[in-house]
Amino acid sequence: MPFLIETFDKPNHQALRLEVRQAHLEYLDANVNLLLACGAKLSDDGETASGGIYLVHLNSREEAERFIEADPFHQAALFAEVKIVRWRQAYLNQKNTL
Repeated sequence: MPFLIETFDKPNHQALRLEVRQAHLEYLDANVNLLLACGAKLSDDGETASGGIYLVHLNSREEAERFIEADPFHQAALFAEVKIVRWRQAYLNQKNTL
């Protein structure tokens, strides 16, 4: 079942984000089979990330929690807040999936 995980970086932690980014990307590559979509939330000018959105296919909220807790960004204490909600996929790649 799909889950949406939204993360919110702590203020003024861009340096930490950049420091841990490569490990984060390697973690995502290692778990690509779980990702429906994933990416950073950016400032309006597209220059500064302030968190991310993960759409993941996992069997339970507990698995979603374990997934985000294993992310190097989470382990580096980058996030001020993490929200996890069940998500119903209706459209993907411009196609109705219902």
